[in-house]
Amino acid sequence: MIKTYSKFIIFNFVKSFFFVTLILFGLIIILNVLSEIEFFKKINVSSYFPLYLAILNAPSFIFEMFPFIFILSTQLYFINIFEDNQIQIFKYSGLKNSKLIQIISLTTFILSIIIIIFYYNISSNLKSYYLELKIKYTADDKYLAVVTNNGLWIKDVVNESIFIINASKINDNILSDAFITQFDKNFNVIKNIKSNKIDIKNNNWIIYEPIIFEENEKKKIDKINLFSNFDYEKIRNLFSNLSSLSLPELIKLKANYDSLNYSSTDVNIQIQKLISYPFFLTLMTIIASTIMLSRNNLRNNTLKLVIGLFISVIIYYINN
Repeated sequence: MIKTYSKFIIFNFVKSFFFVTLILFGLIIILNVLSEIEFFKKINVSSYFPLYLAILNAPSFIFEMFPFIFILSTQLYFINIFEDNQIQIFKYSGLKNSKLIQIISLTTFILSIIIIIFYYNISSNLKSYYLELKIKYTADDKYLAVVTNNGLWIKDVVNESIFIINASKINDNILSDAFITQFDKNFNVIKNIKSNKIDIKNNNWIIYEPIIFEENEKKKIDKINLFSNFDYEKIRNLFSNLSSLSLPELIKLKANYDSLNYSSTDVNIQIQKLISYPFFLTLMTIIASTIMLSRNNLRNNTLKLVIGLFISVIIYYINN
């Protein structure tokens, strides 16, 4: 059973956490709105649309800022108990600093697990929806690349032709076991190309030993070139926004990458980041608590805030 003082500490810490989160959420929405207005300044959209996109995108930014949110929440909590002399009451009641840190750290760990299980999945779905809406207004809206359990699929539009490309393997800049279908703008088939090796290092693809099916005829040549809006780097970048995928989707994507022989390093890092996130946030809270309780050496709360944020920034970038 939770003791009365523990309930009091947990309630006030959680209150500080939600206060800091709401303040930063508001600031992020303002910055996002300004960014979206800048993006849509030459595009005719309804006046509320930039705000709508900003709200959809804000939760994923908040997730990235949780290390700083927990640092600030912890520091705000201690500033409040110092000003109300609650820390002295805790000491008179026999509550040691180590016990206080333990309660706050455990609360952080539980909040972090809730964040991973519930909040992250919601924010990733909102991010995915945000990207779906915004891509319609970019120059890349005609292009698409996805990885499924059937390999890599690419939709490309070049001049008046539409290309659908499927490859079962991708190794560095080489597509293996690839099949390309070329359509006209009305989706009438122009020709099909089959090849076991396509070099996609740049936009001028080199198709080795292609078998071409055109007008009921089949022919095989040494190699041909095909211009594409995609190259290897662009395909890699298309799959780099992993914050729009929930944890189950990341696990599924990893399996698809492995079956495609595509590097799953980035996906593994994202999964490991999510698994370790509760420990990382708890560490941030412990560091902030230790700094704030160093009253003998540091009596100025502003200095403690600066030191806490400085240390958290260093740890954040080392972690990344």
